Amino acid sequence: MTLQELQKEILQLPTSDRWQLVQTILESLKRETLPMLKPRNLSRLRGIAKSSVAADRTDPKEDYATYLTEKYK
Repeated sequence: MTLQELQKEILQLPTSDRWQLVQTILESLKRETLPMLKPRNLSRLRGIAKSSVAADRTDPKEDYATYLTEKYK
């Protein structure tokens, strides 16, 4: 059966059957494409949480105090 024949047959189905077909097709596309997208997306985020300042060198309370002092000068 060609794509055109399939489309013609689908258009003759009742609306509820066509919606069910659409949902089935979308679910199959998600299963096939999402696993391929995850590694690529995660690799782009590698290193995003790295701090530019060494963690053992600074005190968060001092940093906040400095921030507030500078903000309200």
